Amino acid sequence: MEQCACVERELDKVLQKFLTYGQHCEQSLEELLHYVGQLRAELASAALQGTPLSATLSLVMSQCCRKIKDTVQKLASDHKDIHSSVSRVGKAIDRNFDSEICGVVSDAVWDSREKQQQILQMAIVEHLYQQGMLSVAEELCQESTLDVDLDFKQPFLELNRILEALHEQDLGPALEWAVSHRQHLLELNSSLEFKLHRLHFIRLLAGGPEKQLEALSYARHFQPFARLHQREIQVMMGSLVYLRLGLEKSPYCHLLDSSHWEEICETFTRDACSLLGLSVESPLSVSFASGCVALPVLMNIKAVIEQRQCTGVWSHKDELPIEIELGMKCWYHSVFACPILRQQTSDSNPPIKLICGHVISRDALNKLINGGKLKCPYCPMEQNPADGKRIIF
Repeated sequence: MEQCACVERELDKVLQKFLTYGQHCEQSLEELLHYVGQLRAELASAALQGTPLSATLSLVMSQCCRKIKDTVQKLASDHKDIHSSVSRVGKAIDRNFDSEICGVVSDAVWDSREKQQQILQMAIVEHLYQQGMLSVAEELCQESTLDVDLDFKQPFLELNRILEALHEQDLGPALEWAVSHRQHLLELNSSLEFKLHRLHFIRLLAGGPEKQLEALSYARHFQPFARLHQREIQVMMGSLVYLRLGLEKSPYCHLLDSSHWEEICETFTRDACSLLGLSVESPLSVSFASGCVALPVLMNIKAVIEQRQCTGVWSHKDELPIEIELGMKCWYHSVFACPILRQQTSDSNPPIKLICGHVISRDALNKLINGGKLKCPYCPMEQNPADGKRIIF
C-alpha cells in the first residue's frame, strides 16, 4: 500500500498543476482578449474619422504584439513543466512496482496460455454476474467466445433480481424466495425470513395509526418464529402503544432506522449464497486481495532465489516456497499439518486416522512402518497400517 500511496502523491501533484494551469491559462487569455478588444475599438474609431495612424497607436500596437507573444511563451513554458510532472508519475510507477509481475514464478508453474486465459475470463464473468453487471458479462462472453451455461447464470440472475428489489425497498421477491426455501434456511439456522417479516411489519408501523389494524393482522406471520425471536416480537408489539404519538418520538424510534435495509441486504446475500453454493465474495476479488498481500513477499523470495542461484527451490504447482499469512479473513477451509513431518497435507499426501484416534499424514505412516506393522508415535499402540482411514476435512 505504501507503493500506491507514493504514486498517488505524485498524481495529486500533477492534478493540482493541471488545475492551477487551467485557471491561470483562462485568466491570462481573458485579459489578453479584453486588451486586444480595446485596441481594436480604438483602431476602428480612428479609421472612421479618417485620421492617419498616430505614433501613440503604433506604439500601443507594438506593445500588444509583444504582450501576446510573451503570454503565449509563458503558457507554453508552464505546459512544458506539466509534461515533466507527468513523466515523474511514470517514474514513480516504475520505481514502486515491478513491471513484470508474471516473472515472479517460472512458466512451468502455470498451465498452458489457453487454459490461463479461459480461467481468467471465467473468473471475470463470474465477478460481473455477482456484481449485477449482467449486460457487461454477456458482452464479454460474446467477445471472448466463452460458452457459459444457463444453469451457471441462473443463481446470479435470481440473486441480483431480488437484491435490486430490496435496494428499492420492495420486500415481495425476497419474501417469496425465503418462503419457498424455508426448510433449507432453517437447516442453516438462518433468521432471514423472520427479518423480512419484521421489516415489513415496521413499514406498516411507519404508516401511522391508519395501518394499525393491518399491522396487527400481519403480526400472525411471527407465530412460527415465536420461540427463537420472542424478545424481538415483544418489542415490535410494544411499539403499537406509541403508534398514535409517532414512533419517531418514542423509545421505539430505533425500529425506523434505515440501517435495517442495509442489514437485510447483507443477510440475504450471505444466506442466499450459502444456499445456492456461491461465495459471498467473488473468487476474482478474493484472489486480487490475496495477491496484493502475497506479491511483495513472493517478489522478495524471487530476488533471494535469483541471488543465491537456487532456481529449483520452487517448482511445484500446488505449493509456495514459504508460508504467506493472509489473515483470518482468507481462511476458507481447515488445514491439517502432519505433527511428524511438519508438512501440510494434500490430495497426494492426505491425513490418515489411526485406530487409536491419532492423525498423521500418509507419508509419515509409510515411513513409520516396520516389519509390516505400525506403532503409533504417541500411544504407542501397535496396529496394521491398512487399518488407517483417510480423513477429509
